[in-house]
Amino acid sequence: MKTRIARRAFALSMCMIAGSADVPANNSALKPSAIDAIFQDLSKPGAPGCALGVYRNAAIIYAKGYGLANVEEDVAISPQTVFDVGSMSKQFTAMSILLLQKKGKLSLADDIRKYLPELPDYGHTITIRNLLNHTSGLRDYLSLMELAGINTDSVTTDEDALALIARQKAVNFAPGNEWLYSNTGFFLLSVIVKRVSGETLGDFAADNIFGPVGMTHTAYRQDHTSLIARRALAYDPKTDKNGYVLDVSYFEQTGDGAVHTSVEDLARWDENFYTARVAGPGVIGDLQQTAALNNGKALTYAKGLVVSEYRGLRTVSHSGSWGGYRAQLLRFPDQHFSVACLCNVGNANPSKRAAQVADIYLAGVMKKPRPVADAEGLNDEGAPKTTAAFTVPRAQLEQFPGDYWSEELGVTYRLVLAGDALKLAAIRDASDLPRFNNFSPGEVRPTKNDEFTLGSEGATLVFQRDSNSHVTGFIVNAEGSTGIRFVRGK
Repeated sequence: MKTRIARRAFALSMCMIAGSADVPANNSALKPSAIDAIFQDLSKPGAPGCALGVYRNAAIIYAKGYGLANVEEDVAISPQTVFDVGSMSKQFTAMSILLLQKKGKLSLADDIRKYLPELPDYGHTITIRNLLNHTSGLRDYLSLMELAGINTDSVTTDEDALALIARQKAVNFAPGNEWLYSNTGFFLLSVIVKRVSGETLGDFAADNIFGPVGMTHTAYRQDHTSLIARRALAYDPKTDKNGYVLDVSYFEQTGDGAVHTSVEDLARWDENFYTARVAGPGVIGDLQQTAALNNGKALTYAKGLVVSEYRGLRTVSHSGSWGGYRAQLLRFPDQHFSVACLCNVGNANPSKRAAQVADIYLAGVMKKPRPVADAEGLNDEGAPKTTAAFTVPRAQLEQFPGDYWSEELGVTYRLVLAGDALKLAAIRDASDLPRFNNFSPGEVRPTKNDEFTLGSEGATLVFQRDSNSHVTGFIVNAEGSTGIRFVRGK
C-alpha cells in the first residue's frame, strides 16, 4: 500500500498579449530532432515516458510517443495511447456544469446546498461558481483522506468522499474572500451533475462532450474495475533510481480528475475552443472567463482552466497529476497553437516539456526569457541594479523554519536555518513541480521584510502572518506562476 496520496494538482499555464496570430512558417528550428531532444531522457530502454501532440490551425503538426505505456509488456507509447490526465479533467467537469446552465437546469449563482443538502450550513452561501473557481473555502477532500490514512491504491467511492466532506464543521475562509485550490469543489460538481441530469458525470460528458466533439477514446474512469483500451499504466522511479514501481489509483470519484484521453483526442477538444461547434461561443467563452475575489482582486483561474501568460504570449491551460500520471495541455489562443504532453511516470514534468516545445515553435513571436534578477531589480540596460544587499538579523530569521504544505501541488517543503541563511528543501511528493517552470529548492535570500528570493530561479517567497504576527505560511510567485500558497504545519 502507498503511504501518500499523489495530488491531482494542476500545473498552471499562461495567457498572452496581442501579437502576430501566425507562427512563422519558415522557422528553421522546427526539426523533429529538436523536439525529440526534449524527451531524450525518457527514451531509454525499459522506461515509461510521454506522448506529445502539437496542434496548429486545426491540424496535428507533430505527434509522437516516447517510452513505454506498459513496462511489463514492453508496449510503446503512441499518439493513440490513453492516459489518466488528473486535474486536467476539471475543464470537462466545468463544461458539463455550463451545459446544464445553458439547458436551464441550474445557475452558477445557486447555493450548492440546493443540490447537496447533506452539507452543513457554514453560515455563508457557497455557490456553484465558488466551486468552479476554487473560492469556496471548502477543505480539500484528498488531504482529508490522506489524514485519515486512505491511500491512492485503496478503493474509494463518491459516497466515501461525500460523507467525509459532510463531516467538516467549518470552511477555511468565507466564500469568495480567498482563492485556494480545492479538489472538493470539483468532486461536488460531479455530484451536482448526477443529481440534476440523472446521469453520472461520466455518462453526461460522454453524451454531451466527448461524443459530439469526436473524442472516441476519451472517458471518465468511474469504476476501478473497468477496462480502457490503449491505456498506459503509471509508474514512479524506485527510490534507488533502479527501475520503477506501479503507481495507479483505484479511487472512483470523478469531477476533480479521472478523465482518460489521448493526445489525438485532445486535438479535437482543443479545436472546439476556436470553432465552439459543441456548446456554442457563450459556453466556451464562459469557460475561460477568469474569476475575481469579493474585494475585486482578479484571479488567473477561470473554470477548470488557468488564463495567464508565458514569455509575453497569452495562454490558457491546465495540468494534472494523479498517481504516477502527469499531464499538460498548453494553449496559445492568439497563435492557434497548442501543446499536449501526457506522461506515465511521476518525474516527467510535462509542463516544463510543453513549454520547451512551445519555445521552439513560437520563438519568433515570444519575448526573450526574463533575466535572472526580478524585473524590478534591473537597470535600464536590463542588468541588476547595484544596491546593497538586504539583511535580516538571525533572531528574525528564526521565525521562519518549519514545514510548509501546498495543497495545490501536493508537496511539503522544509525551511531550515543553516548558519545565518534560510534554505528550502523538498521533503515529500516533489517529483513534479509543474507550476514553477525551472524552479528548484535552494537558499532563500531576503529582499525586504517577509519577502525572499529563491536561489537563481527568479521566484519570490512572501511570508504570511496572522493577527498576532505569527508566520502562518508563504506565497510563491514565479514567472508565469503566481499565488502558490504554502501553509505552515501545526
